[in-house]
Amino acid sequence: MEYLENITKPSKEEQKVAMESYTALAEVLESLHKDNPEIEIEETKEKIRVPLKALKLLATILKATSQGKPISVVPIATEMTTQAAADLLGCSRPHLVKLLEEGEIEYTTIGKHRRVKFEDVMAYKKRMKAKQQELLIKLMNADEESGLYDS
Repeated sequence: MEYLENITKPSKEEQKVAMESYTALAEVLESLHKDNPEIEIEETKEKIRVPLKALKLLATILKATSQGKPISVVPIATEMTTQAAADLLGCSRPHLVKLLEEGEIEYTTIGKHRRVKFEDVMAYKKRMKAKQQELLIKLMNADEESGLYDS
């Protein structure tokens, strides 16, 4: 499974089509009441049932694509290589391995190779973001107390 390889920014044409599709789909989603609505593929006239959650995810993907953002969809329970996890966190693979060995992120070993779950990497990323925000607030409060920061 590809994680972050071959992800490219959508072309202007793809962005335009995505915006048109998002607008139409968003309107339709507001009027849907079934959990598994049926949609029709215009080209083949084939009708298929799609879970409502999947259609909502498609709308989210179309909106991001229309804004020119690259998209990657990863199943939550997916195991990743250390390189893919490092790419996701924006750090080097040796730094990620250090985090694994320090117990910051859970992992399993298959032979000589370490594997990490996508959800564990995202949980670590969320913890670090919360810690950064907490430290930033402390820094702002300290600056404010010392008169360096006007509120």
